[in-house]
Amino acid sequence: VQLQASGGGSVQTGGSLRLSCIGSGNNLIFNIGTWYRQAPGLERELVARITRTNTDRITYGDSVKGRFTISRDNSVLNLQMNSLKPEDTAVYTCHMNAWTPSTGSVDYWGQGTLVTVSS
Repeated sequence: VQLQASGGGSVQTGGSLRLSCIGSGNNLIFNIGTWYRQAPGLERELVARITRTNTDRITYGDSVKGRFTISRDNSVLNLQMNSLKPEDTAVYTCHMNAWTPSTGSVDYWGQGTLVTVSS
């Protein structure tokens, strides 16, 4: 299984970006998907998490509530970011816990994608 992240870039304050993280693999069953971010000099921060249940359970970090939306489409994990602020500037990384018949449940990490918000 591989995770491929895309969608980072540079925007001005108030702009929007959409990040995607695609999990590729045979018979992949999604369990939990999480977006983290890390800004220079700061610790990694949980941005949003979606957990597969009967109706997916979603959690957001306090700093992004009301502005960011996490979603998934099978093994594609998305993060819609609206009303971006300079303090959202960071490297965003996707994480996925997924199950396959050959590996069981395993944690996978995508490569980071840089989001830069200018004032």
